[in-house]
Amino acid sequence: MEIGIRPTTGDDYRYTENLTREAFWNIYKPGCNEHLVLHNLRKSNSYISGLDLVATIENQIVGHIISTRATIMDPQNKGHEVLCAGPVSVLPDFQRKGIGSMLIRHSISAAKELGFTGMILFGNPEYYQRFGFRNAQEYGISTKEGLNFEPFMALELIGKGFENVKGRFIEDAAFDVLPDELIEFEKNFPYKEKVVTDTQLKH
Repeated sequence: MEIGIRPTTGDDYRYTENLTREAFWNIYKPGCNEHLVLHNLRKSNSYISGLDLVATIENQIVGHIISTRATIMDPQNKGHEVLCAGPVSVLPDFQRKGIGSMLIRHSISAAKELGFTGMILFGNPEYYQRFGFRNAQEYGISTKEGLNFEPFMALELIGKGFENVKGRFIEDAAFDVLPDELIEFEKNFPYKEKVVTDTQLKH
């Protein structure tokens, strides 16, 4: 199974939104909103085309990752540009085959080439530690609400990338999805049943 990684094109947008929907549906809550987050990120000022990537097998897109501009606001109210990684999505039938890991490693490499110094994400610590991510609290970085927890993780893309970057992490407003907006957006996709699952109870 040969996996390829390439930049996303405009023709891939709706497909990758549906892929993201399939990957996240009923995982963290009944239904999901990550596909709308992806849609809105692409329309935002934080969008970086070189960090919007797909994984392919025999020309079929089976995975996707996006990283976008974000800010760490220091105590002096000065902003420092970093990256926010995610959503990261792999079609359910292709999960646990190393595709997500390839996407993450490729995204990290591309981010370094673009000159970014650090990357932040919200994810499973056991999974993301293998790529070098650590609890953001170790770098003096909190969420915008001033909180810290294990799934809030940071990666230095260069040596001591966060040495002079401390403060609150501010991601793009695209991550704040309005319920009515999601209801309207869902009309663009095939019906899927929303259910409560065991995975939701763990988060």
